[in-house]
Amino acid sequence: MKTVTLNNGIVMPIMGYGVWQISPEDCERLVSAALNAGYRSIDTAQAYYNEEAVGAAISKSDIPRHELFITTKVWITNAGEERAARSIDESLSKLRTDYIDLLLVHQPFGDYYGTYRAMEQACKVGKVRAIGLSNFYDARFVDLAENMEVKPAVVQLETHVFSQQVKMRQLAAEYGTRVMAWSPLARGMNGLFDNEMLKTIARRHGKDIVQVCLKFLTGEGIIVIPQSTRPERMASNMAIDDFELTGEERDAIRSLDTGHPLAADFNDPELAKYLLNYDKQFNPANSQ
Repeated sequence: MKTVTLNNGIVMPIMGYGVWQISPEDCERLVSAALNAGYRSIDTAQAYYNEEAVGAAISKSDIPRHELFITTKVWITNAGEERAARSIDESLSKLRTDYIDLLLVHQPFGDYYGTYRAMEQACKVGKVRAIGLSNFYDARFVDLAENMEVKPAVVQLETHVFSQQVKMRQLAAEYGTRVMAWSPLARGMNGLFDNEMLKTIARRHGKDIVQVCLKFLTGEGIIVIPQSTRPERMASNMAIDDFELTGEERDAIRSLDTGHPLAADFNDPELAKYLLNYDKQFNPANSQ
């Protein structure tokens, strides 16, 4: 499996398995299936409410821990230095591991500076190997990167062929920060699976559109975490090392970039309000 080296020297698989919106009831089984399919990087989050299921799958696997790469994220309700520190310990317990490979601030809201300081401290004591950000754009990304001791190793953003994050990739590169794509298949939006140009490229290589999109992104050095509930699709998503896109094909795919995200605009005040109340909606126990 191909890897990337983060700005602190940690090696990370360029492809992982994402578990967003996978229920706790299904998550253990699907993570086990992903591990069996060859995935060694799993991406979860406190706000996905399935860290325990990921931990159960990991603990039942016979794969040595050092061969796995586990990512999780600190949610808004755990923002601030003290709360974030406690939540990191809770995530470690749920994941049944002594360390987290990559820990991200999940959203650019709340006291994310306090959260990041807690993450820096967790790195220093060996609870976390690398830290970074999720959904931080432009000035917010730069402000944090410039003011914190540890530069973000990763920034996770909505990234796919229709939103290629060219500006953010250039900005992140100034700090040695890697872009990691959530929704690398655009959730099928914008007619992804009916795109004639992508169909033509896929046919030329004996592949499908999903494989072409993942090949393009990883070829750009972008970390991807596609999600599937079907073992055959899990395996298919990984089968992209046996072909290469030509320069002409890459240029054609670059032309699909709209320059803006399709799923979420983090400058939208309504999205901010939604996310700040997310925990009350999806975890009523925390609404008190």
